[in-house]
This record gives sequence, C-alpha cells and structure tokens, in this order.
Amino acid sequence: MSTQTTPQATPQATPQATSQAPSQKITLAKGLNMGLRAAMEHDEKVLVMGEDVGKLGGVFRITDGLQKDFGEDRVIDSPLAESGIVGTAVGLALRGYRPVVEIQFDGFVYPAYDQIVCQVAKMRYRSKGHSPMPMVIRIPFGGGIGAVEHHSESPEAQFAHTPGLKVVACSNPVDGYWMIQQAIASDDPVVFLEPKRQYHGAKAELDDTATPPPLFSSQVVRPGTDVTVLAYGPTVRTALSAAEAASNEGRSIEVIDLRTLSPLDMAPVYDSVRKTGRCVVVHEAHVNLGLGSELAARVTEECFYSLEAPVLRVGGFDIPYPASRIEEDFLPDLDRLLDAVDRTFGF
Repeated sequence: MSTQTTPQATPQATPQATSQAPSQKITLAKGLNMGLRAAMEHDEKVLVMGEDVGKLGGVFRITDGLQKDFGEDRVIDSPLAESGIVGTAVGLALRGYRPVVEIQFDGFVYPAYDQIVCQVAKMRYRSKGHSPMPMVIRIPFGGGIGAVEHHSESPEAQFAHTPGLKVVACSNPVDGYWMIQQAIASDDPVVFLEPKRQYHGAKAELDDTATPPPLFSSQVVRPGTDVTVLAYGPTVRTALSAAEAASNEGRSIEVIDLRTLSPLDMAPVYDSVRKTGRCVVVHEAHVNLGLGSELAARVTEECFYSLEAPVLRVGGFDIPYPASRIEEDFLPDLDRLLDAVDRTFGF
C-alpha cells in the first residue's frame, strides 16, 4: 500500500449514526464489527490490520466482511509478526492514517511490547505534541474459553502503568459498538481490551441513534446502597450476577463498570463509596499489583472517613494462567465475589 501522500486531516466528530435499523439485538462481536464498519465509512483514513483480519475475518470473526467491502488496501492481512504490525502502524499514524491493529490473542502482544511502550506511548510527548499517534490496538483478553497457554492473559495493568497510553475495556455489545468508534476518533493511542469469552454471548439492544457516554468514563450499571463493586471487561457480568444473587438475601450491591482503566474515572466511584461505605474490586488479572491495588489506594485516600471496612480485592491467583481444565478454579466467580462482599460486613 502506498503512503507517498499524506491524507488531508478531517475534523474529528462523535460517532455517527449508521443506516442500520434504529434498534436491534446484537452480540459483542457484532457490535465491534458494526463499530469498525461505521468508523471506516466515516473516515477513509481508518485502516484495519493484523493476522487473519482480512479473508478470514479474524479468528473471532470481528472483522468479518470488512475486507470484501473496503478492499485489501484498508483491511490488511499481516505476517505473523506483532512487532512489525505495530511498528508499521506507527509509521501510518505519523503519515495521517488511523490504523486499528488487532493482536490476535492477549498473550501475543508481548513481541510488540517494545514498540507500544517505547514508540507508541512516547511519540506525542517526544515531539512536544506535534506528532499525534491516532492508533487503536485491539486485544481480546481474559480467560474462560478453554484455550491453551498464551491465549487467556490479562495484561491491562502493564499498559495502564505506561504514561502516554489510554486503556479502555468494553463489557457489553452496546459499549463495544460505541467505544471502538470513540477510540478510533481519538488522537491518542488507545489499547482497546475486549472480553473474548463474551464475543458471542448474550445479546443487547442497540439504538444507534442514541448519544453514547464519553469514552473515558465509568458508569453505574446497577444501583445499590450497601456495598460498591468495581469491575471491568469480563467481570462486569460476574458482578451483576453477584448483585442479583445478593438481592435475594436482602443485600443491595451497586455495580460500577469502570470502562476506562487509564485514565481512571473515579468521580462515580467516590460518590458510590461515600454512599455505601464498602468497596470490593474484582478483575481476572492477578491480585498482586493488579488494577485493584491502585483502585483500593485511591478509594482509601479519598473516602477514608466514609469507609466502614477495608477495600477488598478479588482476582486471579499469583500464578501463570493455568491449564484450561482448571481455569474455572482460577477465575473469580460469583461465590468468591460474594464471599468478599460478606467479609466487608465483618468489620
């Protein structure tokens, strides 16, 4: 593909309504596919690239049909070389394109780690703001699909810890549709985390004429009064299931879907904890130095006099992700989360 001429910049706008029916039920995979399609229709500078994203439509079929409709110059099947994929995307972004890079599985991102941390994250700062880096790095993350090694990782803390990167995680089909478009419209690089075990799971009603919340915002997805549960990505569904189970026992859990991991949107969190006095954080990643540590520290600093108990964390154990036959023992589930909720009432 030729990059001899730099495309003219176009003003960035909020995601546009598509020609789809005003309301329809979609899976997360469909929502992401529709969101990518809408972004590509809106801006000819948007490119999709990665392993098997073209003719195959990606291993999870997220990019299904895009190469057929937009051509091989805009949906590019790359070699099996993650560092090369991201490095090429850096050059494209510098020339005015908006590359959307797919890392096939979470555990495959590490060969590209040098490019992401040393180039992608630093380029805008290095150039004193003269060289934006409008790039999205899509990463299917988390476990629960019975996969082999390197296919069920949760690397979000490593990227959230890197200044210069934005990190977001969708948890449902509607957010997937809107958030991917918002990430592509950003002039900063966005690591876009997708809970792979929910790609083809429960459907949700999409109204593509609605106005979405801002990309970098947390959302209360279930109001409650007794305890606040913070979750993102695949554990939002776990938290909602726990809240439903607890309600049968007369306990009211407020669930917040963080959505953005860097920057964190803490205002809704603080408001909730000041109301409930208790907080539990749940994620699939290891508890040790995971996002829960930062969240617990911030909540303690800002809501100390409102807390009735320490902030508790629920997550993966401090071991490499286990073999698929025992992954259910590793992943935080409803019982482990409810146990932590019960423990907050023991103080």
